Amino acid sequence: MTIKICIIGAGYVGLVSATCLAELGASVTCVDVDAAKIARLSRGELPIYEPRLPDLLDRARASGRLRFAIDPAEAVRDADVVFIAVGTPTRRGDGHADLSHVLAAARQIAPHLRPDALVVTKSTVPVGTTRQLQRLLAASNPGARVASNPEFLREGSAVHDFMHPDRIVFGVDCARDERLLHAVYAPLVTRGTRTVTASIETAELIKYASNAFLATKLSFLSELTELSEATGADIDGVTAGMALDPRIGAQYLAPGPGFGGSCLPKDVKGYLRTAQQHGVSCRVVETVMEANAAHQARMVRKIRGALGGSEAGKTIAVLGLTFKADTDDMRYAPALAILPSLADRGAHLRAHDPQGMREARPWLPPEVTMWPELDTLCDDADCVVVMTEWPQYRHLDLARIATRMNRAVMVDLRNLFDPARMSDLGFAYHGVGRQSRPHGGKSLAAPRAALA
Repeated sequence: MTIKICIIGAGYVGLVSATCLAELGASVTCVDVDAAKIARLSRGELPIYEPRLPDLLDRARASGRLRFAIDPAEAVRDADVVFIAVGTPTRRGDGHADLSHVLAAARQIAPHLRPDALVVTKSTVPVGTTRQLQRLLAASNPGARVASNPEFLREGSAVHDFMHPDRIVFGVDCARDERLLHAVYAPLVTRGTRTVTASIETAELIKYASNAFLATKLSFLSELTELSEATGADIDGVTAGMALDPRIGAQYLAPGPGFGGSCLPKDVKGYLRTAQQHGVSCRVVETVMEANAAHQARMVRKIRGALGGSEAGKTIAVLGLTFKADTDDMRYAPALAILPSLADRGAHLRAHDPQGMREARPWLPPEVTMWPELDTLCDDADCVVVMTEWPQYRHLDLARIATRMNRAVMVDLRNLFDPARMSDLGFAYHGVGRQSRPHGGKSLAAPRAALA
């Protein structure tokens, strides 16, 4: 029997989940209050950039297993399982998760649910939220059943993460609900995906704790890059040696300009607010956001130093804006903290991103010019900054770029390039956690005219 699923929310998590569940064979209706978005999706047009998602969307629509709707009442009436996958952004002022969309969704669907339907929180929510939903639903459905099924999707690889997950977490009250969720994910479970069955509260905390730990690991690495530079060590060798320890592993040991995106910053704040509400001190995690902000400020100083101590009047070419490659998401992107600081001190910035320029424009000052022509981005620039590790940047004609810049200076905040090769090509090269390599022993700020 085909399982009928309704997903409330056609945002990042909801849309990816709906499309992938349809690919797995379920009959899925995805609901959103944004009529324009639903119209686009019904035509096969995606509102986000995510690799592999267009092909899956086309197949799901063609098979008839995925449809989009505005009216939640009609969509949930025949659903066996209703996933709530709406946004839970950080609330302004106090840092708590904003649950207004989650609660509104529950109120909308409550009178229309089947008596035996299971309502599942897919959104990232504080511990206790699913129980709150159960009480709200019970006003219309006294026997309302709820569960927690947190998502672990990484932007840029979300389809792969859904179809090949590390684990699937079920937070349930009874064996009946566990069996139903197992049936939803049966194709993945059959191929050997590990499942974790726990209480609802445990499942909610697993998601917050996972992201808080990953953010802590990244902040530790950011501080380690500074120590590597100060001691003459090389961060690549340090992390290679660390990664061989199975207790540490290689993931999340890549240096960068700080963490961002829709999950880690928000979920660290949510984790801390949950701890505060329960009177628990989390001194390690409390420093994570502070360390991340301090690291981004150090990246500004690194760029300034590469320019000879001042960015005033200098032209800086920026490679990448999004918080990571293979996404158009600008939420908490390091560029939003680093570039305005440079602009405030008189820098002229040109920025290119394969997917993020339209999304970035409202968030950045006018001194940042969106530059769609990658071939001319670095012409007459005083410095090029690698902000995002987009793979197409690896294939740039760096020798040509060096000759066309006013000053052949690169600040590589992703360690995308080999320092020795960059020096050989004529660049004064500055990585993260690496020792700077001046061009041929010449001044780091020597202008192109002086080198001709």
